[in-house]
Amino acid sequence: MSKRDYYEVLGVGRDASERDIKKAYKRLAMKYHPDRNPGDAAAEASFKEVKEAYEILADEQKRAAYDQFGHAGVDPNRGGGGFGGGADFGDIFGDVFGDIFGGRRGGRQQARSGADLRYNLELTLEEAVKGCKKELKIPSLVGCETCHGSGAKPGTSANTCGTCHGTGQVQMRQGFFAVQQTCPSCGGRGKVITDPCTSCRGQGRVEKTKTLSVTIPAGVDTGDRIRLAGEGEAGEMGAPAGDLYVQVHIKEHPIFVRDGNNLYCEVPISFANAALGGEIEVPTLDGRVVLKVPAETQTGRMFRLRGKGVKSVRSHAVGDLVCKVIIETPVNLTERQKELLRELDETCAASAKRHKPKAEGFFDGVKKFFDDLTS
Repeated sequence: MSKRDYYEVLGVGRDASERDIKKAYKRLAMKYHPDRNPGDAAAEASFKEVKEAYEILADEQKRAAYDQFGHAGVDPNRGGGGFGGGADFGDIFGDVFGDIFGGRRGGRQQARSGADLRYNLELTLEEAVKGCKKELKIPSLVGCETCHGSGAKPGTSANTCGTCHGTGQVQMRQGFFAVQQTCPSCGGRGKVITDPCTSCRGQGRVEKTKTLSVTIPAGVDTGDRIRLAGEGEAGEMGAPAGDLYVQVHIKEHPIFVRDGNNLYCEVPISFANAALGGEIEVPTLDGRVVLKVPAETQTGRMFRLRGKGVKSVRSHAVGDLVCKVIIETPVNLTERQKELLRELDETCAASAKRHKPKAEGFFDGVKKFFDDLTS
């Protein structure tokens, strides 16, 4: 049986924000959670379906792959269409709800997972529009290769804490009251390292600069984030590593200004071209194209070139290129050129309403304005 659309499962639109997706998931997960529907097979199936949809749409890389390729783009059995890397989502439900349905049970504190890292990546407009591959050098804490992250000297292992006997908690009694607190000897882990690794001094992690290759999908824009699961700091004593978030920033372009999927540029044209019409070459990210300028074109007029903008990173929609023509005033004129312009201006002034309708209307309006002030 084919899977339902993930957006339909969560009841959100394709333009839903991360917050909207999380809110929809929380509501549906609480509705179908097995703890609230004991023995209800249909509710359990719905809960699994909702959780699967959230795991895809809550992750930027997975969501982009799904938007572009559908279920095939996030099917691990097909090699994945998306942006590479097998993302480890962990317990998504626990991440969202914490201890709402009981939370963590038991006394021992788990070794802390590694911290997430952020890398600011600057791209040219061309790289962002067409996609590219980048090598990143990330200074980070990585798992110690000598002890494989355990913190103990090779050939040895951590011992059960003698203070808490492996529970990670100790109790202190004061009269009728018993206070339970984290074991001061092992920090709540239930184990202590008596013979630490000499390379990492018992930390299980060492500082190192690692080189990563990341694929930038076509169409990204400033503010987009790419998540590399497990590429953050290594966790303590073999705990899971954090994630690396690549924050995208697009450099200013000398010609184009981007707004969403559309591109904008200003194209200078001569006075003669504007008055008589003609053809001019305008730049696009795919090369030059010819733009036909009709006669009597005024400065500031917009021309839209369909499909010459940016392809959306989340869909197949392609934006437009909008060209604004600017009539360029000639400079460094010779005496002969100045004379010709004066002759042109004199002939136009003789029949201003015909040749200069905007100027004529403007000055008529100015005259009426001052007449009204004095009347």
